[in-house]
Amino acid sequence: MQYICTYASPLGDILLACDGIGLTGLWFMGAKYFARTLPPEREEQDTPVFQETRRWLDTYFIGKEPDFTPSIHLTGTDFQLAVWEILKQIPYGQTTTYGAIARQIASQKGLLRMSAQAVGGAVGHNPISILIPCHRVLGANDSLTGYAGGIEKKKQLLALEKGQAC
Repeated sequence: MQYICTYASPLGDILLACDGIGLTGLWFMGAKYFARTLPPEREEQDTPVFQETRRWLDTYFIGKEPDFTPSIHLTGTDFQLAVWEILKQIPYGQTTTYGAIARQIASQKGLLRMSAQAVGGAVGHNPISILIPCHRVLGANDSLTGYAGGIEKKKQLLALEKGQAC
């Protein structure tokens, strides 16, 4: 069974989803790919996973780096999971590029090259925004591009991590 609840963030409402294992989704309301992995059978209910996630988000939105991570249960293709694992390694307040992630994936797989566009697709379909920090990924020449929650939210999240208020 999937459970859902809504979190009121300074950047707008966020839908949280979890199963019996961990957080399965975190989407800004109305975002591109909003709740696309969420099955139709779900129930609104508070759970320990949601309590921990709200505590994490409360800490994050006051401009502090949380020192814990709620339980997460990701499902996706092997490629998506590999990209999302790299996203989790991007330090708070820092950024990387789609190209850099593509080079890292290529190296892991023993390939000469990997498509930055393929990486962009996996980053864009990240079902757990903010906790898996897809907002920290920039385009070539550090351009602000691509964020399912919208470029304005991406700017605000990056500013928050640099010590500027939302």
